[in-house]
Amino acid sequence: MMYELYYWPTIQGRGEFVRLTLEEAAADYVDVARGPGGTRAMMRLMKDAETPPFAPPFLRADGRLIGQTAAILLYLGAQHGLAPKDPAGGLWTHQIQLTIADFVNEAHDTHHPVGSSLYYEDQKEESLRRAEDFRQNRIPKFLGWFEDILDRNPSGSDHLVGADLTYADLSLFQIVEGLAYAFPKTAAAALKKTPLVTALHAAIAERPRIKAYLASDRRIPFNQEGIFRRYPELDD
Repeated sequence: MMYELYYWPTIQGRGEFVRLTLEEAAADYVDVARGPGGTRAMMRLMKDAETPPFAPPFLRADGRLIGQTAAILLYLGAQHGLAPKDPAGGLWTHQIQLTIADFVNEAHDTHHPVGSSLYYEDQKEESLRRAEDFRQNRIPKFLGWFEDILDRNPSGSDHLVGADLTYADLSLFQIVEGLAYAFPKTAAAALKKTPLVTALHAAIAERPRIKAYLASDRRIPFNQEGIFRRYPELDD
């Protein structure tokens, strides 16, 4: 089956969590908006679809449209063996992914705490205050929670859930990537206190399909338009 992924063509953003799972699964997919006329097609589909997604990313799969990153990954995990088959394990993986979504929202709000429609420069003072709390309190709390999950996994500390790779592991990898880009000083200090998270990130980076993807032009570089943005003053 050929998947159609719809997301903004110039940023990693929330779509990157889906891309990583598709790449690890060796799934056939097309990143629609990165092709000619793709953004217009994406916007038209959002307007005209019978079940319109609220916003990208969304996935066309087997004749249906699936919106929301966590819902897309819930579907792909079941389709490609990247989630436990037992209901309890599947629900736990989904719960972790929803918590990752909360973390992503908080990272975004460090540079847009007042409103997404405003420029960063229009809310810089508020961003400085929000980023300070994010650095001092929220990054350690979230990474500490992931570290605790890895440590308490009955199947071993190599993965968040069970003994095998899940989409939640891939998403945690992307979280670490984003923090290292946007908050390099804070991330380096925090990751020293979470060795299991650090080890998981390193292991995923060496998985053959992920390693090939990261080195390819399919991986959009981090930039100042995505969720994770590097403003040095926010990392002081």
